[in-house]
Amino acid sequence: MSTVKTAEPSIFARRESEARSYCRSFETVFETATGATLTDRESRDYTDFLAGCSSLNYGHNDPDMKAALVEHITKDGIAHGLDMYTGTKQAFFETFERLILKPRGMDHKIMMTGPTGTNAVEAAMKLARKVTGRESIVAFTNGFHGMTMGALAATGNEGKRAGGGMALSGVTRMPYEGALGEDVDTLAIIEAMLDNPSSGIDAPAAFLVELVQGEGGLNAASPEWVRGIAKLAKKHGALLIVDDIQAGIGRSGTFFSFDEMGIEPDMVTLAKSLSGFGLPFAALLIRPELDIWKPAEHNGTFRGNTHAFVTARVALEKFWADDSFVKEIAEKAAVLTESLQKIADKIPGATLKGRGMMQGVDVGSGDLAGEICAEAFRQGLIIETSGAHDEVVKVLAPLTIPMEQFKAGLATLEQAAETCAAPTKIAAE
Repeated sequence: MSTVKTAEPSIFARRESEARSYCRSFETVFETATGATLTDRESRDYTDFLAGCSSLNYGHNDPDMKAALVEHITKDGIAHGLDMYTGTKQAFFETFERLILKPRGMDHKIMMTGPTGTNAVEAAMKLARKVTGRESIVAFTNGFHGMTMGALAATGNEGKRAGGGMALSGVTRMPYEGALGEDVDTLAIIEAMLDNPSSGIDAPAAFLVELVQGEGGLNAASPEWVRGIAKLAKKHGALLIVDDIQAGIGRSGTFFSFDEMGIEPDMVTLAKSLSGFGLPFAALLIRPELDIWKPAEHNGTFRGNTHAFVTARVALEKFWADDSFVKEIAEKAAVLTESLQKIADKIPGATLKGRGMMQGVDVGSGDLAGEICAEAFRQGLIIETSGAHDEVVKVLAPLTIPMEQFKAGLATLEQAAETCAAPTKIAAE
């Protein structure tokens, strides 16, 4: 994530923990937000290309979700119900089953976990170990799965791992597609390591994988590689867990990042935009035969945000009842690719990364990427970086952003990149 040294408002500097991060890049106090626009205390508008790090795929304060939530609250609807049966939970489950699971032939159970993505990952890792009786989870280079200790063990980022303060175990790291260069077949390497009884690699309980690595630099796995991982998991008696916390809910182009790839994961972790409204809401999808939990064996006070059940149902009904939203995403993704290519053409060695509405430009330098994002912010655009060295300028605009505003934001980004990359280009020449 890029960092800009600024003078922070005194109360935040005085009282908020040094762990704060995104705020360091954006020196202003935001007050309101609608759609893809944030407005600060000085009434200045900013186009949001961060979208809560993909927690706001439908934008800020969607009017239909807001109306349903306000109605629920004003009618004294359940505010918190642990995991008791409620009408709001029933409505969400029925809608999710009808619009998401059944059309894909998926019979997965829905496990409501704690409120964030890392809780869903922890549940998936625990269940995989319980089902298989094995300990090791195969995770991949540049993967990011959360900040609690189990999920952190599966996360590759050095800085994040250092915050754990103790040994992180139970994970075997394998190379993601392209991690060792375009000409290296990482599937063959993984298979050779697992097939060799003297490789020192224990039989894994599961493979945990993002099909587009959000924090890892927008590395996007090919369908062939994904199918290969699925086959390896089956061959070695391991489960396949797809982490769709950032890449899911339409971000990579379809509801699930694995749609149309010819696989059916054993488990799928969901969070971020699952609530539709930016509310904490996470779930784990589980193949029925694997759902061997005993009652309360994995629980939590906030498993299933009752208010999020309301907004999530509305989001499903509004955006996923037919294929029109997917077509809209595809149209915007094509515009995004074209615009990012123009930026890449201005920077020596720059390359495009990602897919769908989860794309960016690898500019080859964390410093340059940070400068581009800082300049974009000065011009009224909120955008951040990702990658092992923060070298990727990462676009996560709301999927619902009006096309005119989207193109204007991309023009701002192109201008910022041109301004910041000019000295680099001259030096290269």
